[in-house]
Amino acid sequence: MSIEQTLSIIKPDATKRSITGKINAKIEDAGLKIVAQKRIKLSKQQAEAFYGVHSEKPFFADLVNFITSGPVVVQVLESDKAITKYREIMGATNPKEAKPGSIRAEFAESIEANSVHGSDSFENAKIEIDFFFNKDEIVG
Repeated sequence: MSIEQTLSIIKPDATKRSITGKINAKIEDAGLKIVAQKRIKLSKQQAEAFYGVHSEKPFFADLVNFITSGPVVVQVLESDKAITKYREIMGATNPKEAKPGSIRAEFAESIEANSVHGSDSFENAKIEIDFFFNKDEIVG
């Protein structure tokens, strides 16, 4: 058994519709424990730094504009195989391709406004968690 942590972001399209609780219920029902959580409003500079890996891509400006358009809820999730488990419960990036019952199938408005973000690897999970949280904010 390998206990992992992963980052979750509940994006502005979801916080604007007040469905954070519904999304968190799906997360917890899937066996993921929320060990850190805060509601924040990202600045343009923070968003550009967070999504820096995409800076050369044509959708970068739209991504930054979207993620800064309202508050987000950043959280650290923990469980056995947390990264894989959360990516499964999130569903495909395109909600039309997401499995029924997944977060994106139920709540996403579009491929851009897809309600949640999750780390895609162990390495990125560490980088992303460290971007938003210091060690004393993560309480198991």
